[in-house]
Amino acid sequence: MTFTHEALNPAPEPVFPVFSAEHLRVFRGGQPILNDLSFSIDACGTVTGLLGANGSGKTTLIRTICQDLAHSGTCRLNSLTLENLSVRSLARQISYIPQQTGISISMSVLDVVLMGFHSALKLFEHPSALMRKQAQDALRQTGMEDFADRDYLTLSGGQKQLTILARTLIENTTLLLLDEPDSSLDFPNRSFMLRLIARKTAEHKKTTLVCLHSPDLALQFCDQILLLKDGRVSACLHPKTDSDQKMENAFSEIYGPVRLVRIPQTQNSQTQNPQTSQLSFPQAQIPEEKVSDRLVLLLR
Repeated sequence: MTFTHEALNPAPEPVFPVFSAEHLRVFRGGQPILNDLSFSIDACGTVTGLLGANGSGKTTLIRTICQDLAHSGTCRLNSLTLENLSVRSLARQISYIPQQTGISISMSVLDVVLMGFHSALKLFEHPSALMRKQAQDALRQTGMEDFADRDYLTLSGGQKQLTILARTLIENTTLLLLDEPDSSLDFPNRSFMLRLIARKTAEHKKTTLVCLHSPDLALQFCDQILLLKDGRVSACLHPKTDSDQKMENAFSEIYGPVRLVRIPQTQNSQTQNPQTSQLSFPQAQIPEEKVSDRLVLLLR
């Protein structure tokens, strides 16, 4: 018996991205908001940030992936084509935190978090004791445990964002989409929220896409950054490996002349827990991380 070279050395299996958007187009009033936009995310357990000037298409892209807007093109999550899924099937694959939650009726903070189990419950089925425990644990991780019985509508904007993040943490989904989740948070808690999102993404092997206004937060917490301009991806950056010069050039295309500054970090500056009025992340929930220089983007 003889063996061919191909039999002894089989071709490697093709590697597919965990998520891809291909040739997305969205029009509003006859004008393109997304204009043949394509990108991919190659590895699970990573956070991809979306940055761009106002009107560049960041929120539109998030809503398009959620299948909330009419569009052409294709979004694929592993082997699934999202355009072919029912609303219920999408809810089992995607967690979405919009800028505004849309909740306008009185309910407790705990009940809002328990809504994360709706796609797993049958008609008229109530959350189990285990689900309630998981919801309490999620509130503890976001620093909202003491607010479990509070009326959601009485919360501040930042507290509402933390509640919705807790709801997202219990959803057993693959893709996490966040549209400016830090917009209502005070300065110190923005970093703690992004750190928690990055840690949970890595722990549970999720794929996270987050729209941000702050390049500094994206540089600190994102594995990949997509810069949007005129409805397209103008650059794809990897802060941990790309040169400062490459990133400066890419950011300058979006924001005008900029420069990157590296600020040496100490262990204390990485892990210190801010003391804010009613909002703080439990120290035990954010473990210490490897200390590295922090990148800050400055206008020239």
